[in-house]
Amino acid sequence: MNLPNKLTCLRVLLIPVFLIFLYISAIPYHFLLALLVFAAASITDALDGKIARARGLVTNFGKFLDPLADKVLVLTALLAFVELDAIQMSAIPVMIIAAREFMVSGLRMLTASEGVVVAAGIWGKLKTAFTMITIVAVLIYCSLTGDFGCAVPEAVKTWGLNGLIWISTALTILSGGVYLKGYWSYINTDK
Repeated sequence: MNLPNKLTCLRVLLIPVFLIFLYISAIPYHFLLALLVFAAASITDALDGKIARARGLVTNFGKFLDPLADKVLVLTALLAFVELDAIQMSAIPVMIIAAREFMVSGLRMLTASEGVVVAAGIWGKLKTAFTMITIVAVLIYCSLTGDFGCAVPEAVKTWGLNGLIWISTALTILSGGVYLKGYWSYINTDK
């Protein structure tokens, strides 16, 4: 197994570790540890693709697992935020983000059956990066208020963090629309 694929596998393995730290409040500084694990997982996302392309190590395994690992990592964090009620996050953005991911995955399967690969576009990459930054911001807030007991103005949670989540959702809708428009010809109701 090459280095990029090992990094992708590491990202998958870090997901349950992230959840353990996020949920088990008996662990000292559990939000901070969850933040560090999520940041490490996000860094592997940035590194694996760059290394694979630079060294000519792109594999079918990596093409399959890398986007799946990203989706599971992001959706895990967002679903946990809804359940933990740390920022009183609505489930609606998570539903929209999940629906977009299913749509793009379905589109990729459909085009692959015709020998066409749907590569990650700039809007998809921007959506992923912004969503990961948003999750890091939420984890910083949770660490400051939960681990360190800092008083943070309510507006930071209400407008700042939830605003970032809704911007991530808007980028998700936009990037999904770009994929759908670009590959619409493969969706043929007559086939």
